[in-house]
Amino acid sequence: MVDLYRTPAGHEAIRSWCTVRLEEWAVPHERRTVPTALGETSLVTAGEGPATVLYLPGTNFNAASSLTLAGALAARLRVVVADLPGQPGLSAGRRPPDRLAYGAWIAEIVSSVAADRLVLAGHSLGAAAALTADPAGVQGLLLLDPAGVIRLRVRPRTLAATLPWLLRPTPVRSARLLGEMHARGRSPSPEHVEWMTLVARHVRTSLAPSPLPHTVLDRWQDTPRAVLSGDQDCFLPVPPLAAAARAKLGVDLDVATDAGHLTPEDQPARVAEAISALA
Repeated sequence: MVDLYRTPAGHEAIRSWCTVRLEEWAVPHERRTVPTALGETSLVTAGEGPATVLYLPGTNFNAASSLTLAGALAARLRVVVADLPGQPGLSAGRRPPDRLAYGAWIAEIVSSVAADRLVLAGHSLGAAAALTADPAGVQGLLLLDPAGVIRLRVRPRTLAATLPWLLRPTPVRSARLLGEMHARGRSPSPEHVEWMTLVARHVRTSLAPSPLPHTVLDRWQDTPRAVLSGDQDCFLPVPPLAAAARAKLGVDLDVATDAGHLTPEDQPARVAEAISALA
């Protein structure tokens, strides 16, 4: 497995940022670490209710950088946010050897969560990971701006923002890249600008996952499911994603207006509503 962090000091900088963010979060919550086949996994639990949502953040995101959505979900039901092993955060810092390995990992997390009614939700890479899980015991599935369904497309202007951010990260360059990922006119939060600058400096970033095979997607045909994506997603244009959602998952794409690839940040209430509808 590939080590995620460039240096031990960089690893500690990432862990420190996440720990401080969670300690400062005003929403009552519980933090714990559980052992899994992919290494230690950090779980953050908040809210309560008859249903539980297990939320898997996208590439370079984690519980500490997903507090806007976590708070919106905690106001409606019980939410468990898992830091994906192999992504920057508080979980194990080595990437799985195979993207399908997340399926068995999710089963371990679901067993640890012990929910009577479980909704599985994932954003971007987290959505691709969710699709590899066993549908048994999952009440509903929500895919947000999902990888794993079609190949992500990178517009020239997005690539022009990404390369300088990777090669010589600064807060200005992080803000520019985040601006591409948000809806037009939305400014990234100072916390996310700081976070993405840390990521570029200390983390070996991963490529977007390719589409999953039909044999993986077809297993979800009997599970209530939905695909929600922003109308301004810089990686997932609406027409091809809508066609693939219908052909591969048998659902109509739910388009969130005034949202980019970071729909959980641009429209947290809209996402929380979509998850609640599956609970």
